[in-house]
Amino acid sequence: MSKNKNVTFAWAVRNIIWPRRKTILIGLLLIVISRPAGLVLPAATKYLLDDAVPNKDFEMLKLIVIVIVISLAIQAVSSFLLTRILSVEAQFLISELRVKVQKKILSLPINFFDNNKSGALVSRIMTDVEGVRNLVGTGLVQLIGGTITSVLALILLINISPSMTVFTLVPVGLFAIIALKAFGRIRPIFRERGKLNAEVTGRLTETLNGVRVIKGFNAEESENKTFEDGARRLYENVKSSLTATAVVTSSGTFLIGFASAGILAMGGYFMIENELTSGELISFISLLAFMIAPIVQMSNIGSQLTEAFAGLDRTEEIMKMDPEDMMDDRPIMLDEVKGDIKFIDVSFAYEEGKEVLKNISFHAPPGSVTALVGSSGSGKSTTASLAATFLSAQKGIVSIDGYDITKVNLSSYRKHLGVVLQDDFLFEGTIRENILFPRPDATEAELLDAVKGAYVNEFTDRFEDGLDTVIGERGVKLSGGQKQRISIARALLANPKVIILDEATSNLDTESETYIQKSLDGLMKDRTTFVIAHRLSTIKKADQILVIEDGEIVERGTHGELIAKEGRYFDLYTYQSRI
Repeated sequence: MSKNKNVTFAWAVRNIIWPRRKTILIGLLLIVISRPAGLVLPAATKYLLDDAVPNKDFEMLKLIVIVIVISLAIQAVSSFLLTRILSVEAQFLISELRVKVQKKILSLPINFFDNNKSGALVSRIMTDVEGVRNLVGTGLVQLIGGTITSVLALILLINISPSMTVFTLVPVGLFAIIALKAFGRIRPIFRERGKLNAEVTGRLTETLNGVRVIKGFNAEESENKTFEDGARRLYENVKSSLTATAVVTSSGTFLIGFASAGILAMGGYFMIENELTSGELISFISLLAFMIAPIVQMSNIGSQLTEAFAGLDRTEEIMKMDPEDMMDDRPIMLDEVKGDIKFIDVSFAYEEGKEVLKNISFHAPPGSVTALVGSSGSGKSTTASLAATFLSAQKGIVSIDGYDITKVNLSSYRKHLGVVLQDDFLFEGTIRENILFPRPDATEAELLDAVKGAYVNEFTDRFEDGLDTVIGERGVKLSGGQKQRISIARALLANPKVIILDEATSNLDTESETYIQKSLDGLMKDRTTFVIAHRLSTIKKADQILVIEDGEIVERGTHGELIAKEGRYFDLYTYQSRI
């Protein structure tokens, strides 16, 4: 769906309302019972004043009271059931939609997340879908119920006085026209509000995640100003929608007040002329309120429905996006992976015309260790991301076990993939939970093997709760080296055939690096490994070292061979050795 295409009512009926037709029909049935029951009281007023009281008919008085009490009880029970059934169904739908949107977002390619803030995506998942409660909940049914009430009241009004009824329909019609035009203007405002809310939420999430950087650079004032600007833009948007809503409300008040004043004048005239009884006038005024009140209520419900459609516009925008792992495009399923990876004339660019990789070719045999070396921005991480299927080559072929990786089902490949990323992301929870993340059903023995393999036990043995120590959001209670070792243990437990170590030793102190170096032989054994490292001392044992500069492989070979060449690698290594 294009960004400017709106969700239609027909779409909402087909996808939201029709699948829940049984529940909504029950709601409509309850409305059909509730609304006529609500009209008994004003309708009975005529008989009370014109028949029972003048004739001193106590039996009729008793009957009128009994009928009114029964009708009020029916109205109360049906209204309770209506709210209970539909509100629960609406909340269930919201939870369902949130799950669907979250699942859809996680199915999208990495570049989608590179271009969208995490906080904004949280808003898309949690906030945009909330408006559907007005479609499945009481909103839509009340809209229909209000229509039923107004029509029934209109019939009764015509029965009392056709001329007075016609007079009231003119201002009511004007009000309906004003309301429809206002809702047409409000919908894009609500849609824009969703975007603004996502932006502000996204920035706020970044601010809270980066609080140490903010305080470290004394940048609180700058962040406060950024948030204040976003909050002000959100306020301006809300102000616009409130203005449109206020026009509807104030015009309704005036027009309905005008109709009421006219009815009093006409009613008084007809009573003087003996064409209308006092009971009929009071009954007419009461029924008029029952006809107009739902119309005013419908204006509020109309605003809610408009907001619901604006949220659905944004939700459908997400749901129409193509996932990265489409079966038609990626039909090859890998039951086993050997880890034989080849790059054949591969080029890649994040922006058109600015290639990050230029026709690179190399072969990483099963179980081999390939180290990627070069200055920052040379293309090392991009190469690793292509091997991990986080990116797709724009030219050339990346193959796994002889298959073009762009034709391979991603899930079937990635279950054999392990990654240790530079930012060593950890989830809030215990150390045990973070290591078990790729394989929650792993045995205690397998867990402990991974823990020992990455020397995590070296520091967890000193913790009072050991592996059950809670580490806080993003692992803030651990040192950089400790977090890296947990990430490596997580990769070990996954037992992958292909492993990506992206600056895996960048945050390690000398002691931690020693522990990691001890475990590298075990970590890389029988696994095709890609190592990205600025610290060249960590890759001496690599089967091949690729020196990448400006997106091209300028040197390749083992550590000894490249040192003997005395080229770019020799310069980098000897420079680091002197530091």
